[in-house]
Amino acid sequence: MKIQINQNQCGFLLKDGCFVKTLYSGIHRYIKAMGYEVVVEDMEGMVEFDKAPREVLLKEDEIFAGKVLSIRIPEGHIGILKENGVARKILPEAEYLYWNVWGRYTAELLDMREPETANQAGKACLAQIPQKYYKKIEIQPGELGILYYNNQVVRELETGTYYYWLYSKDVLCRVVDLKTKPLEISGQEILTADRIGIRINLMCTYRVVNPRAMIENIKNLENQVYACVQLVIREYVGRYRLDELLQQKEEISQFIFKRLKEAEKDYCIEFKSAGIKDIILPGEIRDIMNTVLVAERRAQANVITRREEVASTRSLLNTAKLMDENKTLYKLKEMECLERICAQVGNIQVGGGALLEQLKALVG
Repeated sequence: MKIQINQNQCGFLLKDGCFVKTLYSGIHRYIKAMGYEVVVEDMEGMVEFDKAPREVLLKEDEIFAGKVLSIRIPEGHIGILKENGVARKILPEAEYLYWNVWGRYTAELLDMREPETANQAGKACLAQIPQKYYKKIEIQPGELGILYYNNQVVRELETGTYYYWLYSKDVLCRVVDLKTKPLEISGQEILTADRIGIRINLMCTYRVVNPRAMIENIKNLENQVYACVQLVIREYVGRYRLDELLQQKEEISQFIFKRLKEAEKDYCIEFKSAGIKDIILPGEIRDIMNTVLVAERRAQANVITRREEVASTRSLLNTAKLMDENKTLYKLKEMECLERICAQVGNIQVGGGALLEQLKALVG
């Protein structure tokens, strides 16, 4: 049996299935009938030959040991295989054997026993690792993260990106939005003191100020805040009659905001503003109030009209008294009227002389 092994290859000689030695480039002859067998492998990538323990290969052949990279991954670690300094793949198993002839391989060990050491691995290494081995946490601007190991609070996380190993501990992060949020309550139906059902639209804004206490003590924060605002509205509106409520819309907003400020600590939040947007009346009540409003406006218009008529009559009376007492003023008034008449007439044709005599008499 003639075996030719090229320069980039390696051969493993077996006799009756047992490893004998390693063969390198050249021509080798063995008698197959005597139980000899040669396994030829390219010296590239992982060593595939597995018919002999790796400890035997490394111990009995120093040349072979110099051509390969033996990698052992301790418990609680994960390996990163690098080719010419570039991360290629992860090494989760305990042992690896790579040819180190043409491609220069190195291995980097990452300790997963402490969750926070994942931040030291680097983004390039983590890109090669499946996410079942680590947890990525992103905290956006205006947010705060509460970090838990095995359901116990560790610390708060500010804005940024964090990585944690999942090997030894369960890692959980609760992200809380600290930005100011609007809360709108639309169509809240309330019965007034005079038994009239109205609907109120209210808008308020709030923000979380104690995120850790909020997570530990409050579930469904928005629903609880919504219910709190509803109760405050009912507490105030139910005391007053409809006409009183319509007259003190601003006072309602101030009272609601004051009551919400008193209750904000129970919800670990801070109310920034609160106010009534609209008070919606039932259809029948709205029609009645529109009718009353129209009647009031008409009455006001009539009063103003009568007042102006009285003032005009009084002015005419005063003018008449002055003209009666002063003949010159009476004459001036006649000339003023004549001037207005003449200004509106282009030509005057007179058949008789009576009108001319009158005009002359007026002029003088």
